[in-house]
Amino acid sequence: MPERDAVSVVLPVLNERDNLEPLHAHLTEALEPMGRPYEVVYVDDGSTDGSWDLLKRLAAKDAHVRLVRLRRNFGQTAALTAGFAHSRYPIVVTLDADLQNDPHDIPRLVAELGGAYDVVSGWRRHRSDPWLTRVLPSHVANYLIRKLSGVPLHDFGCTLKAYRREVIQDVSLYGEMHRFLPVLAAWVGGRVTELEVTHHPRTRGASKYGLTRTYKVLVDLITLKFISGFSTRPNYVFGGFGLANLALGFLAFDVVAYRVLVLRHYEATPLVFLMMLLLITGTLSLFIGFLAEIVIRGFYDTQRKPTYYVRETAGPDEER
Repeated sequence: MPERDAVSVVLPVLNERDNLEPLHAHLTEALEPMGRPYEVVYVDDGSTDGSWDLLKRLAAKDAHVRLVRLRRNFGQTAALTAGFAHSRYPIVVTLDADLQNDPHDIPRLVAELGGAYDVVSGWRRHRSDPWLTRVLPSHVANYLIRKLSGVPLHDFGCTLKAYRREVIQDVSLYGEMHRFLPVLAAWVGGRVTELEVTHHPRTRGASKYGLTRTYKVLVDLITLKFISGFSTRPNYVFGGFGLANLALGFLAFDVVAYRVLVLRHYEATPLVFLMMLLLITGTLSLFIGFLAEIVIRGFYDTQRKPTYYVRETAGPDEER
């Protein structure tokens, strides 16, 4: 089978010692029958329970295993980014190492990827998690992401996903943005779909997720929406806000002038303070927008960063 069909499986690991051996056995059972070249890339994200030593034993027994150890706990987004950077094959599958994602779903995800899609996202339609602390916040977050991003997926938080490498290499990950990978892929022109996957209850180890992640999702979503819509046009935001403030400021000036010149009301009024605040804020916003435009133009010019993404080309190469 050609290498373009080869699969890299990337797993972030944080204190999952008790799950690693059964997990790897399930991965082998799922990947071997596919008949494709494959590798399993474990990224130890600062584990302190001996997970790294166990991973080294797995690597010594299985030539398909590759290991990456981070210097400390950087978070799931950083671990996935490290896994992408150290994996080699054109198809990349991600999943958690807690045995809640089922490795036997990997062949179905890869088959669904086919030639029609660039991302296949797992949908934990029947979740085996506490409803109040995990399922309900997840439903709320998924609804907000779906509405604001325009990407019609039901479960953005499921780590079990399959990607084409050429799509994920066009997106930048930082902070806690891993859950938005399908959104980022769609925004660079990737074709995204979803597939129902199995979800098991956690039987070993402690969950790394909680209610505190809900507000992080909301903050990241606002940031992502701003970046996606205005990263190359910051003056649309700052300039628009500045012009609105200036318009309101001049309107307040007209009211103050009318009171003084026509009605002869010379007593102090808060409207004067509001007028000055709006005019100053509007002027500063315009200047911030201009500075942001200069920074963005310098960024794209100096790094030669493209403002577009090519899916494919056809025809003879031009002589240059």
